[in-house]
Amino acid sequence: MLRRNIAILLVAQMVAITATISLVTLGGIVGRDLAPTPALSTLPLSLFVVGTAVATVPASWLMSRVGRARGFASGAALGLIGAVVSIAAMTMASFVLFCLGGVLVGFAAAFSQQYRFAAAESVPDAHAAQAVSVILLGSIAGAMLGPEFAVRGQSWVEGAPFAGTFMGVGACYLIAGALLLMLRDQREQTSAPATREVRPLRHMVGRWVFVVPVLGAAVGQGVMVFVMTAAPLSMHVGDGHPLGSAAAVVQAHVLAMYIPSLFTGALIGRFGAVRVMLAGTAIFCVMVVVGFLGREVLHYGVSMVALGVGWNFLFIGGTALLADAHRPSERFRAQAVNDFSVFGLSAIGSLSAGVVIHLFGWHAVLWASIPPVLVTMVVLVYRPEPTVDP
Repeated sequence: MLRRNIAILLVAQMVAITATISLVTLGGIVGRDLAPTPALSTLPLSLFVVGTAVATVPASWLMSRVGRARGFASGAALGLIGAVVSIAAMTMASFVLFCLGGVLVGFAAAFSQQYRFAAAESVPDAHAAQAVSVILLGSIAGAMLGPEFAVRGQSWVEGAPFAGTFMGVGACYLIAGALLLMLRDQREQTSAPATREVRPLRHMVGRWVFVVPVLGAAVGQGVMVFVMTAAPLSMHVGDGHPLGSAAAVVQAHVLAMYIPSLFTGALIGRFGAVRVMLAGTAIFCVMVVVGFLGREVLHYGVSMVALGVGWNFLFIGGTALLADAHRPSERFRAQAVNDFSVFGLSAIGSLSAGVVIHLFGWHAVLWASIPPVLVTMVVLVYRPEPTVDP
């Protein structure tokens, strides 16, 4: 049963990342062609992130009622609808439809973000970090397919650039949805044993043991999305680098996000999640420094690779800490609050990226990334010691 769940979630994660990276690669570039003003060029991608943030709580609520399998399959269905709407947008050259497609794929992403929690629930608690790492490895295949769909799909449908990209994405969602229906929950969906009542939400989220993992994951995701949204637009439109170069940099970035998953779980087991998260903030600082050194493809590439590795350490470290920050009876509520915080900050980063890059340029994006990283670093260093019982 465990192997079956992990295999299904691995394939589903691959599909989710394929869709996300296709949209990330094309979002700003296609958006600029369709938008009424360049300042709105990243709006479709931003609405994808907003859709993810908005749907996190409903996704958790639905899965608490109908289980992981049907909940995840519902998310894949939303992704399929989003892909169909995006195909229509490419065919009709409609900016509004492209924005709607981004929102729907964002809804699907809210469900897929909980694959890591389902993986952690499928193994003993001591192996949760390793299970999360394994699921995130499915993203490597998605990182390879996404840019390929983005570049090659441009010419698959005559007269409708990039419609073929979203046809491929839709087919992937269809396959993933069928597989997800075969998933089996490893833990009961009922709330709590009678001896462990569900505490008021403010009590659960107001403790440092909960704040620290949520802050780390939220800042890691927020800064990553902010910089990643701006980078392809800065490369292709601002600095005139070819679309293929921008796609290759995005691909390298996504591979850097997920390849470290091969050893991140082991690092957390040896050094602890907090130290791994601190290393992630330090690598973010390297990203900023390299970004300031130049604007050639190499500079963008190295900077985006550092961005990916830093995100991996913060995100997986935060997810591992979160598992110990709540009671089993509170898992859906805790996961909903965590993902709403993570993708709410991502939405702010994505929405602001287009305006910042349009009005102030690439260096302003780098400067704006520094304060949240430093705040996270300080919190991780000076956090109070957690209590034994969450």
